[in-house]
Amino acid sequence: MGPIIKKIFTFLLLPAAIVALVYLNIESVAVDVRFKDQDKPSREAVAIQRLKDIRTLQEAHKNVKGYYSATIDSLQIFYNEGAMKVVLQVGSEDDSLAVANTAQLKKQLKAKGVKDKDMAARLRDEYNKSNGELKLVFAVESEVLVKDTLFNNRPDFSVDSLAFIPFSGGDSIQMRAEVREVSGVKVPLFEAKIPYESLLRGLNEQLVVNTIAERQDLELYPGLKVGDIEKPNNNAGNWE
Repeated sequence: MGPIIKKIFTFLLLPAAIVALVYLNIESVAVDVRFKDQDKPSREAVAIQRLKDIRTLQEAHKNVKGYYSATIDSLQIFYNEGAMKVVLQVGSEDDSLAVANTAQLKKQLKAKGVKDKDMAARLRDEYNKSNGELKLVFAVESEVLVKDTLFNNRPDFSVDSLAFIPFSGGDSIQMRAEVREVSGVKVPLFEAKIPYESLLRGLNEQLVVNTIAERQDLELYPGLKVGDIEKPNNNAGNWE
């Protein structure tokens, strides 16, 4: 190596190589930090909300039909077309005045020929006539549309998106529902799964592979999951 080339290498190329190496190391650390602290958690938050929405609909479906939906298509139909019973509870049995008023009003209504099966509805009517000022205790069961009851406080809720894994480009959420015998009793079960392979698509490939491998090494599902077909868990999510 000639003296001129040696000087060029020493004063120009070597410092540039050092700077480039330092930059690559810093960028590598930054990518890892962004993945763990920003990219992965932000995607998980969206996916978790979707799985929670599926759980809410599944539990409503079971309350109405006695079993969980096996497909998201049928769950969407249940949301759009189904109905469920809700109970309107007014007053408390611990309120002695409300209890006394209710007993007196029931006596008056019975004297007018009101049947027991219609009593709750008539109590509601009298309560509404008083604009809620009459202290009573009663509960009225009524049937309402599922879509008019669930997710009313969620303007961003979209039942059409329920089937898809966020950020995946269109992959479907994996869902199963079965009735299995647990301790001699037949129990409806369901599970819905979002694999990291789909959820984290487009992020640093090696970090995604590492994340999946870490879960597999611990014999844990490599993704997000709610409910469990094999091990009943009261519809818990694996993030909870």
